[in-house]
Amino acid sequence: MSITTERPVAGVRERFRAFTDEVLAAAPLPGPETVYDDRHPLWAEFRAAGLPNWWLPARFEGPGVSLLDSVGLAYHDPGFAFTAFLPVLGSRMLELYGDPALADEHLSKMTAAGSFTAALGSEAVAGSELTRTATTFRREAGTLVLNGEKAFSTNLAFAPFVLVLARNEQDERDFSVILVEAGTPGYEVGHRWQMSGLQGTGTYAARFTDCAVPERNELRGNGIRVLEVGLNASRILMASISIGIARRVRDLSMDYAATKSLEDRPLQHNAVFQSRMGQLEMEIEVLKSVCRRAAADYDAVYTDPDPSATFYKQGVVKSAIAAKMHCGQAGWRIVSQASEGFGGLGYTEHHPIQRLMRDMRHISIVECGDDVLRGLTYARYVKRPSQRG
Repeated sequence: MSITTERPVAGVRERFRAFTDEVLAAAPLPGPETVYDDRHPLWAEFRAAGLPNWWLPARFEGPGVSLLDSVGLAYHDPGFAFTAFLPVLGSRMLELYGDPALADEHLSKMTAAGSFTAALGSEAVAGSELTRTATTFRREAGTLVLNGEKAFSTNLAFAPFVLVLARNEQDERDFSVILVEAGTPGYEVGHRWQMSGLQGTGTYAARFTDCAVPERNELRGNGIRVLEVGLNASRILMASISIGIARRVRDLSMDYAATKSLEDRPLQHNAVFQSRMGQLEMEIEVLKSVCRRAAADYDAVYTDPDPSATFYKQGVVKSAIAAKMHCGQAGWRIVSQASEGFGGLGYTEHHPIQRLMRDMRHISIVECGDDVLRGLTYARYVKRPSQRG
């Protein structure tokens, strides 16, 4: 089924649900070789519905859907959701801290084409210690020249432009985020990582070798801070994927219980099963509440008269990292416990619960693992009394 619209305007949530329920749910599950790039039939359907990059504002001819209204839009395929959500990281950095003409040029094209961007921060050695970033840039006759390697970047291979965190080779304390267009000499897409979960996502390494771009491609502000601000939005949407996975786990459990017998009665009539499903429904509501609180906090800053300055001053949104940590931990507990209800079947590749377990695990790992976020929460909101809230 094809869902079309002439312009990406009102009704995005309804069209998103129609796409997931009528198109995505009917599609075959992705395999290890699947990539949800701009040539994939499902992405073509998604684009025809005017849905990619739904958060981009009217300034860039986008629908401008709030983060709060974006929570809960993942259900049938977490890998597709991850692919669709992640461009918010790069696009928000460019929108808030890029040269206005540069942002207008690239983000308007994103809206028109339903395309991607990618952010490159992670490195093999530095890991989550961004101050150890080894990728460098130097200023040279009106250009910025990049050198270095990046480890993990989703959507990189098919993004028309990427945002790269790099350190000034003349000043190790100076970091910038720099826009690099696809096809720029010296910019090379590396190998694709085979992930344990989130099938269909394309995550790649990258290399920069004397890659020169115009100085106007440098975003304003300290690069680590700019990346920190961008991560607020993507972490919230990433956390919200847990809601869709948990709902899917609940529905699979109920379908199984309707046909599985225990003591000559359908499992759905068993008091222990009913109690567990009641507990699961409560957990889903908590996941929703945590994500909605974080999204509302984010939207409150985004609608400020000067959101770039407010975000830059604040850096990490406390409820955003709390949502990511809580949803990753609670979500893993939900899907792990639910898998036990399927017995041996739940430990086989023949049942989708195993795929959902692997998909859920990513929430506590990517964009800083929980131990890193615990330390960040302590440093920003516990250690300093003035920051406690």
